[in-house]
Amino acid sequence: MGWIDFLRWPVPTKVPGEATAPVVATDLPTNGYAGEERRRHPRRNPCHGTRLLIVDDSGTVLSVLGRMLKQAGVQVTTAASGEDAMTSIHAQRPDAILLDIVMPGMDGFSVLRTLRRDPGTRDIPVIMMSGNEQATEQYYAQRIGADAFLRKPFGRGDVFSHLERLLDWQGRPARPHGNQAAQVV
Repeated sequence: MGWIDFLRWPVPTKVPGEATAPVVATDLPTNGYAGEERRRHPRRNPCHGTRLLIVDDSGTVLSVLGRMLKQAGVQVTTAASGEDAMTSIHAQRPDAILLDIVMPGMDGFSVLRTLRRDPGTRDIPVIMMSGNEQATEQYYAQRIGADAFLRKPFGRGDVFSHLERLLDWQGRPARPHGNQAAQVV
């Protein structure tokens, strides 16, 4: 039961001298997950065991995204810098990458440029992330080859809708054919 369902839970009112009837909740979702009733269509999660690399210099973002994705059955690896990301990518190739732009040392643009130039990594889907409101970042991310652009702060729905757009018919992340523009949220 999610916290929204808890708020909707019928509260018994006790009137003095009256016996209280047991509360029966018939409007709760049968699958035990409150999120399904809020969605217009069921969400497609990446298939179980999909490997995602999250690259961000913020420990909070790494923690929140990691927890969110692990709950969906995704294997998460994290890196706090561009250099660490490149080491991790070459050690164990991820299925997709969530990549922050502004980081100390090697920034997200440099990492993305390096990935797109290497034949072994050019087909890895990359979702760029930034808290900067400037349209120039989105433009450069598109030009270099990002598959999507995620603005911070973001919610769970934003993250999963971007991932869902990158899933192939088997539920594995894949770069869209004719990738001409990054999707902006």
